[in-house]
Amino acid sequence: MTQSLTLDSISAHYGSTQVLENLSLAVGEGELVSLLGASGCGKTTTLRLVAGFLQPTSGTITLGGRDLTRLPPHQRDIGLVFQNYALFPHLSVADNVGFGLKQRGVSGDAKAKRVTEMLERVGLAHLADRLPGALSGGQKQRVALARALVIKPPLLMFDEPLSNLDAKLRVDMRVEIRQLQRANGTTSVYVTHDQEEAFSISDRVAIMHAGRIMQLDTPERLYQRPANAFVARFVGFENLIPMAVVERDGAKITAEMAGGVRLTLPLEQFGAIPDSFILACRADGLQVTDNATMEGIPATLGLRTYLGRAYQYQAETPAGALIANGPLTRVLESGAAAKLVPVPEQCTILAPE
Repeated sequence: MTQSLTLDSISAHYGSTQVLENLSLAVGEGELVSLLGASGCGKTTTLRLVAGFLQPTSGTITLGGRDLTRLPPHQRDIGLVFQNYALFPHLSVADNVGFGLKQRGVSGDAKAKRVTEMLERVGLAHLADRLPGALSGGQKQRVALARALVIKPPLLMFDEPLSNLDAKLRVDMRVEIRQLQRANGTTSVYVTHDQEEAFSISDRVAIMHAGRIMQLDTPERLYQRPANAFVARFVGFENLIPMAVVERDGAKITAEMAGGVRLTLPLEQFGAIPDSFILACRADGLQVTDNATMEGIPATLGLRTYLGRAYQYQAETPAGALIANGPLTRVLESGAAAKLVPVPEQCTILAPE
């Protein structure tokens, strides 16, 4: 039966180096939460702590109310799917999938039935007698997934499971993983450094940095409304512009940036805006124009890059270097004077750093 997972004030060290700092996380029953971040952020350490391969220096880990903090790995009953598949090369596909059942005392017809059912579910029943060495990467990952699911674990954990696969197969496999996870209703923790992978597969995503969770939210909220500048940069808001309100006028405000440049921003799009804030915009959120009469950020254009859907420009402005997109129908040259016009739907407001 699937269960909820709780990490309460977990800290962990490697020698004198603190890897996790007072980290708390709750994963609901049947929920898939991804831990997302760059190498060294603490996501794999978190997985290893839950699995029992490491011990925290403080804090508790519970699964369905059961304290796992000091239990050895084999007593935690957690399903694990690894980056390198971790299949036994001398055992057939069926024997690999049935290994965990055998360790739990399930044998005979009961074991064979569960193995067959799981292989059918992952589309590998026809390869039951094949050895792992004769399988493709995608097939090996399906075997690893079947082996983890067949024991019906209360918690399933994935450690960068798709990083060894090519791009198209990664997309196919993440869809299969999500479908199987939902069908089984298994509480899951998924570790990855790939933002698209995490967003496509998860109910919620925890963006991690330096051993802390910077924001835990749905993919939609993270992408549209990051909580701070670190998360904003992580999810693609390339332009962070410090501003200060100089005038409030009903449904809009006028704000000033470095160099005395002023912009009018609608409260309808942004809601309440504090006196000091950061205007965070993606490249699509700053449109390039050579119309000198439009309100915008004055810029001198630098390198132009063709993206297929738009031209992207590096630009020097009073607010520093910014990145903005312009239409394919109007090509502007390096050194040209331009305006960068914020598109409110592609921007958000952050608290000052």
